[in-house]
Amino acid sequence: MADSCPTLTRRSLIAAMPAALAIPALPLTALAAGSWTREAFLDAMAKSERPVSMSEAQFKAIQARKPAALKRIESYLRERLGSADPAVMKAFGEVPREYYHYMYDGKIPTPSEAYEDNPKPWALGYGSALSDYLGQAYMTQVAKPQAGDVTLEIGTGSGFQSSLLSRIVKRSYSIEIIEPLGKAVGKIFAPLGYDNIETRVGDGYFGWPEVKDGFDIIIVTCAAQYAPPELFKQLRPGGRMLIPIGQPFKRGQFLYVYTKDADGKVHSKKDVGVFFIPMTGTMMKTPEPKPTQG
Repeated sequence: MADSCPTLTRRSLIAAMPAALAIPALPLTALAAGSWTREAFLDAMAKSERPVSMSEAQFKAIQARKPAALKRIESYLRERLGSADPAVMKAFGEVPREYYHYMYDGKIPTPSEAYEDNPKPWALGYGSALSDYLGQAYMTQVAKPQAGDVTLEIGTGSGFQSSLLSRIVKRSYSIEIIEPLGKAVGKIFAPLGYDNIETRVGDGYFGWPEVKDGFDIIIVTCAAQYAPPELFKQLRPGGRMLIPIGQPFKRGQFLYVYTKDADGKVHSKKDVGVFFIPMTGTMMKTPEPKPTQG
């Protein structure tokens, strides 16, 4: 389970799609209305500066795999969490996953990989990956997003996780530490009409303190050796933070779920075992702060 900070598993990529064809521009209203056609896909890819060509048959083959993937997600959530949140399932149904399959360092579109039978991370380049969709579904539901929430993701990666959250919450923020990836992915949301997502390049250790009143949900998609103190400060009372904690490049990492009560006290829960690559930047240079003595 990871996005900008993926598991170490990297599978060989399916052959790249051919060079882009010129296509007429489509209005954003077509996407907003849910008309996700081959033409809409090609137009959005071109507007996000990731041109690709694809036949109608190729596009239909991708769409034909989506219902089975959604059923897989629903079954997984029911098995692990007792039920599948309708809001989470609706978001997965709305967000076109094939749009996020892209190798950024080589500028290679890989949409034909979407909705695979055996979910796994897919390489994005620059050492990053698009997380497997079951892991993303699990973390999204555990975060319990609500319509009025403001969220922060540490590790933008493909942008898929932030896009999922944006279909449920009021506003979705995301930080990516890898500059070329962060700049490129920052261009993909507007062509889909996702205007409640804001991203920036920076060190997620410090969160996004400029956002007034903080966040209802913080999702970290890299393994940290400890939870950064600044993130706790930016978590609203009643908020939830999900963060993988463990040693770099070693097994034995676990997803921790932190909650802050109305009085500002933080509670922690050790959840499932995970395997993420490390949070880089300040986390790698700064030892865990010692608890303040009362």
